[in-house]
Amino acid sequence: MASNDAATLAAPAPTLPGPVIDALREARLADPFGVLGPHRDEHGVVVRAIVPGAAAMQLATRDGEFVSDMTRLHADGVFAGRLPDAASGQLSAADYRLRIRWPDGSEQISADPYAFGLLLGELDLHLFNEGRHLELGKCLGAQCLTIEGEPGVRFAVWAPNAKRVSVIGDFNGWNASRHPMRLRHGSGVWELFIPQGMGVAPGSRYKYDMTGPHGEELPDKADPVAQATELPPATASVVACAGQAAPPFQWNDAAWMEQRAKTDPYSAPMSVYELHVTSWQRAANDSGRGWDILAERLVPYVRDLGFTHIELLPITEHPFGGSWGYQPLSLFAPTARLGSPERFAAFVDRCHQAGIGVILDWVPAHFPTDPHGLAMFDGTALYEHQDPREGYHQDWNTLIYNLGRNEVRGFLLANAVHWLEHYHADALRVDAVASMLYRDYSREPGQWVPNRFGGRENLESVAFLREMNTVVHQRCPGALTIAEESTAWPGVTASVESGGLGFSFKWNMGWMHDTLRYLSHEPVHRPWHHGDMTFGMVYAWSEAFVLPLSHDEVVHGKGSMINKAPGDDWQRFANLRAYYGFMWTHPGKKLLFMGGEFAQWREWNHDDELDWALLDQPAHRGVHSLVRDLNRLYRELPALHAMDHRPEGFQWIVGDDQQNSVFAYLRRAAPNSEEVVLVVVNMTPVPRHGYRLGVPFAGTWEECLNTDAEIYGGSNLGNGGQVRAEDTPSHGQPASVSLLLPPLAALVLRYAPGANG
Repeated sequence: MASNDAATLAAPAPTLPGPVIDALREARLADPFGVLGPHRDEHGVVVRAIVPGAAAMQLATRDGEFVSDMTRLHADGVFAGRLPDAASGQLSAADYRLRIRWPDGSEQISADPYAFGLLLGELDLHLFNEGRHLELGKCLGAQCLTIEGEPGVRFAVWAPNAKRVSVIGDFNGWNASRHPMRLRHGSGVWELFIPQGMGVAPGSRYKYDMTGPHGEELPDKADPVAQATELPPATASVVACAGQAAPPFQWNDAAWMEQRAKTDPYSAPMSVYELHVTSWQRAANDSGRGWDILAERLVPYVRDLGFTHIELLPITEHPFGGSWGYQPLSLFAPTARLGSPERFAAFVDRCHQAGIGVILDWVPAHFPTDPHGLAMFDGTALYEHQDPREGYHQDWNTLIYNLGRNEVRGFLLANAVHWLEHYHADALRVDAVASMLYRDYSREPGQWVPNRFGGRENLESVAFLREMNTVVHQRCPGALTIAEESTAWPGVTASVESGGLGFSFKWNMGWMHDTLRYLSHEPVHRPWHHGDMTFGMVYAWSEAFVLPLSHDEVVHGKGSMINKAPGDDWQRFANLRAYYGFMWTHPGKKLLFMGGEFAQWREWNHDDELDWALLDQPAHRGVHSLVRDLNRLYRELPALHAMDHRPEGFQWIVGDDQQNSVFAYLRRAAPNSEEVVLVVVNMTPVPRHGYRLGVPFAGTWEECLNTDAEIYGGSNLGNGGQVRAEDTPSHGQPASVSLLLPPLAALVLRYAPGANG
């Protein structure tokens, strides 16, 4: 490229019509590539650029050598210059550089964003429009790439009805005229590659500035596919460069992932510790070190207690902390409150190395109305339904995803896959499924729109949930999906092929409500509510269940777990211990919200940490020790988990002793197996002496656990560690045992054939 090319020097100075210049200055130009960048005219190649605030601009070679000065066409930073004829056939970013001189005398040299060709492939756009692009986290948003030898960031956003979209950020002074984007017609996706020389880099903040379909200026929008965000209440997206450029973290959990894929989740123990990460310990909010602190403190704590999984209330970025994460906006970004995406990946890796699975709460049902978010994203109801009877959630003042739209459905499908593949999450617990399944959910007559058959079922949501579960189970070996679904919708955990929704598990909300209602009654009244404890077995095998004692049960005036129990303090603790014994031995996976493991008195408050000082008190420490032992027993005894999903694994021995409020049942590891456990629960404060129960085998039965043991804070009544079953038939069994039932306590006895000589 010759700097003294005579033809170039002799060519007339490039110009632009005034209206075009004004459109550039005012960020109204819909087709910036038609004006900016290199263009051939009768004199060669003219290069136009807009850099507001620049003192002067030049064209240079790739090596930085001077080629020509650029003419200022307008004081607001519109420039044009010429390339020599030798480069006129190229018209690519490799031909030249823009040299920008700023008023302070500094210079910036960069490739021209408007010299690059089309960025996204036609297949990417086609799959996106069909709702079948499952790797949007590597396609849309901010991707760190090298194009034509130039490192930089490719921005891409779906806004089909916008008249104009610009990338704004701290690398261009948040000036919408600086980096307008190109529309890929037919797809509705806008794209732009900004070279590194323009100042964009990992950690750069950015948003999209848009003009709506009627020329109206829209609020600046965060990137729906941003991999990171700045710390709330600030709302900008952040270039994370964890997409195609490099993995977010060097994983060390290959053994865990391989074993997970081989494990049958239905016959394996699953005990979940649910927590809200920023209020478990307030230290987790320390200067963005949250994930590291949780790795140091939470992981060993959960491992010591024997839980197999943790479940995190939504950690996707959300503007309002008081939503606990259930009103997320940046669905692809772990919250900045706890550190970088890489530190979140490191936390998951640490959990896996400690043998702990990670379940993430996931919210595809609705999103908040914050102006920087998805609401009226391109000036139209893009992600939501336009009709508020379909698109507005009255209970939560949120908007409902339009799952009948391919791109929206695909956006959520890709997001589910993102957390499971990109961050190695082991399960997604899908929030508010009931609100998705019914068009009349929480609506009065006339406030909802029937489906095409005139019914109340939300057919689009049903199709989405089935597709989501199919995709997850096919792409992510061993990953689970769990539905928070509170109605009697049939087949939530039945396979998609058999007409079900395809979830791995469903929260058993009925069991939770019934048994907590029973727990709240004084023992003298419990005989009239006996069925609350037994009714769950009527439908126990209709779905694959998780028994949830979740965050929802310890807020909004419902009282903490210990405060649900009646009586004086001794009886409250005894009631809770017995209830936990019942829960951990009942068919179904287990879930306990933080604080319940040591009987916190206060309701959960998301602004405060747990009352850890209570562990210094014997009664609270006793509950803590019981939960640890229940988890250990649950894992060690196959009878308590191996046939969790099959009716052959459970048998009532006594389910109708309303007068004494006693429940007794057998759990088995396999049909006719000697791996059998007897559970007896006495829900009155009266000890029962000589209570005879039928058992399948005569001989020694070891008392594995007694919730009334002194180490748990109980009165230490029991059976001395073991009992001998006699060949005396009872309750339809060939043998029986005579037991002392401690007050307000659960006993777990294991048949021990090896102890019979």
